[in-house]
Amino acid sequence: MVRSSPVGPKGPSGRSSAPRRTSTAPEAGSSSLGGLHGCRKDFPILERTFSGRPIAYLDSAATSQKPLVVIEAEEDFYRRQNANVHRGVYALSEEATEAYEAARARVAKFLNAKDPDEIVFVRGTTEAINLVASSLAREGLAKGDRVVSTEMEHHSNIVPWHLLRSHPGIQLDFVGVTEEGRLSPEDLERLVVRGTKLFTFTHVSNVLGTVNPVKELVERAHDAGALALVDAAQGAPHLPIDVQAMGADLLAFSGHKVLGPTGIGVLWGRKELLNRLPPYMGGGEMISEVRKDMVFYKGPPLRFEAGTPNVAGAIVLSRALDYLVAMGWEDLRAYENALLRDAYAKLTETIGPDLRIYGPPPGADREAVLSFALKGVHPHDIATLLDAEGIAVRAGHHCAQLLMRRYQVPALTRASYYLYNTKGETDRLVAALQKVHDVLGR
Repeated sequence: MVRSSPVGPKGPSGRSSAPRRTSTAPEAGSSSLGGLHGCRKDFPILERTFSGRPIAYLDSAATSQKPLVVIEAEEDFYRRQNANVHRGVYALSEEATEAYEAARARVAKFLNAKDPDEIVFVRGTTEAINLVASSLAREGLAKGDRVVSTEMEHHSNIVPWHLLRSHPGIQLDFVGVTEEGRLSPEDLERLVVRGTKLFTFTHVSNVLGTVNPVKELVERAHDAGALALVDAAQGAPHLPIDVQAMGADLLAFSGHKVLGPTGIGVLWGRKELLNRLPPYMGGGEMISEVRKDMVFYKGPPLRFEAGTPNVAGAIVLSRALDYLVAMGWEDLRAYENALLRDAYAKLTETIGPDLRIYGPPPGADREAVLSFALKGVHPHDIATLLDAEGIAVRAGHHCAQLLMRRYQVPALTRASYYLYNTKGETDRLVAALQKVHDVLGR
C-alpha cells in the first residue's frame, strides 16, 4: 500500500514549505469546499492523499481532526506563553495562569456550569471516570453498595467500576440494550432502584449512535437516591450540553473529540459534591499545607489537579470550543443528520440485506455513527480494503465488548461523521463497499 506525503514541496529541513495559512472561526455559507459552512478548508490534514486518493476520514468517533486555528494556538502558546501556572510571581507565569483559568471559565460556559470551580482538567474521559470511581470509593462506597451501568458503555465506563468489585467489593449491574439499540425500559425499572449508589451511562453510544434521554435517566437515578454520572465523550462534539438543565451530578468529556488536542479532558461536578470528594492523586499544587503528621488540601478544582497540569491543552481546548460553537448547534445537527440519512439510505439500498447497520434508524435519537456488518466479510478485512481506497474507518470491538456480545458479533466496522465530512465521501464509501461485497461477500 503506497502512502503519499502531505501536500506541499519540502524545504531543506524536510518540512513542508507550502505557504502558511491562517484560520479563523467559520462564517456561515462562505465556501464550496465542503463540510459545514465550507469548513473543510480549515483542516489541513484533509489535504493529504493515501494510495493516490484524497483521504475520506470517517473515524471522528475515535478522534476528531483539528482546524488550523487550534493547531496554531498550540504553537502560539509554546512560542509566547509557556510557563508553569499558579505559583510563579513573574509576568510570564501570571500570563499563563490567566490564560489557563480563562480556559476553565470557557469550558464552564460551554457546559453552562454554575461556577468555573466545577471544572476539573484531566487527561480525558477515561481519567475523569477513574477519578470519580477512586474518590467515591474513598469517600463512602462500601462493600455491597450497588453501581449500575449499561451494556452500551465504552470500556472507560466499565473497567473502573470492575476495579471496585475487588476493593471495596461493590455490586455492579448493567442495563441491557434492545435489538434496536436503546436502553431496556424493563431493566431500567428493575435495576435503577432504591439502594443504588450511582447510575453511570453514556450520553451517545460510540457504536450505535444512540442518543440517550439524559435528563430522564438522571431523574430516574435521583428518584432512586443515586448519583448520576454522564459519559459525554461522544455527546459533547455534536450536541449542546447544559449540565444545569440535565440535572446530573457529574459529567466528563474529552478534548480530542471536540476538535481539541489529545491529552486534555474535563470532569464537571456539582460544587458541593466535589467539595465532599477526597483527592484522586497527591503531589504539588493540590495541597495548601504539608506537615510530617498531616496534609491539608485545597478545594476543588485544584484538589484534583496534582502536579503540573496540561496548560497548553486547556488553553487550546478553549480555542477549539470557540470554533465548534461558532458553527451553530442547530446547523451542525441538521448537517450531520443529513449526512446520516444519506449514508444510511445509500448503504441499505446499494448493498442490500447482506449489510446490517446497528442502532436506531436515523432520527432525533441517533447521531451520525454507522456501525455495520457485511455478511461473509470480517470487519478488519473491510477496513483494510477501504484503506486501499483512501477511506479511513475503524474496525474492531470499539472498546464495547459487552455490546458485541449482546449482538453476538466479534467486531463491527464503523464509519463516523463530523462537520468536515461530505456526501461525496459517502459515495466513495458505498462504491468501495460494493466492491468488497462483490469480491468477498457471500
